[in-house]
Amino acid sequence: MPKVKKTSASANATAANVGYEAELWQMADALRGSMDAAEYKHVVLGLIFLKYISDWGGERLRDDKRWQYGVPPAGNANFAWVQHMVHHLARAGVAGFVLANGSMSSNQSSEGEIRKNLIEADLVDCMVALPGQLFYSTQIPACLWFLARDRKNGKFRDRRGHVLFIDARKLGRMADRTHRELTDDDIARIANTYHAWRGEKDAGEYADVAGFCKSAPLEEVRKHGHVLTPGRYVGAEAQEDDGEPFAEKMKRLATTLREQQAEAARLDAGIAANLKELGYGG
Repeated sequence: MPKVKKTSASANATAANVGYEAELWQMADALRGSMDAAEYKHVVLGLIFLKYISDWGGERLRDDKRWQYGVPPAGNANFAWVQHMVHHLARAGVAGFVLANGSMSSNQSSEGEIRKNLIEADLVDCMVALPGQLFYSTQIPACLWFLARDRKNGKFRDRRGHVLFIDARKLGRMADRTHRELTDDDIARIANTYHAWRGEKDAGEYADVAGFCKSAPLEEVRKHGHVLTPGRYVGAEAQEDDGEPFAEKMKRLATTLREQQAEAARLDAGIAANLKELGYGG
């Protein structure tokens, strides 16, 4: 009778994880040849999010040379992905990628320290907060990170010591009950803002827009504890002036308030009278 080769539980688990990941990407590759490019990106991004919550093998990679800015926690692959991309960036390379919103502010395990080290290394070029419900396969709110290895390379303006924050959470329209999509104008607004800030030719002049975008100095980012959530920096959207003088507006609002208070008192008296007729009077 042939002997059966025994394997450990950990070896079986590792094989299962590797096989699971390989199967995910095989499915994505198979779809690529038969799916419209606009739909294919939703599948790939969904697989990436799925990979975040799976076992990425962090415990076996504690001494990996890619962890220049800190060892990522074994339970979350966000900053393993980030540092993997930084490791492979060319001398003047730029990387853009999607991450869950937690990556901008989380201080769990070593994530806050890694984010701080990336910022202090002047690698973070731009952060974009996206609206919710963009992806078919997950409801997780997401953001865009843009990293640049050399922000003074001469191709664009010198951006050292500053980070561009774009809050695009209010953009987009509901395509159906559960799915939001960015319009071409929305995408162009985000892209043009980044291009102008970088100083690209023919991109126009960049300017901060309250409630939408701000170029923040590194010192301001430090004051916020190296949190990269755009809403902390862009401020509130400027309110359109209705032309009504402040004194007149306050007089009008005060009159309205007194009228509403009088109406509330009349209604309370009516309710009390009805309760009394029913035998529940005080």
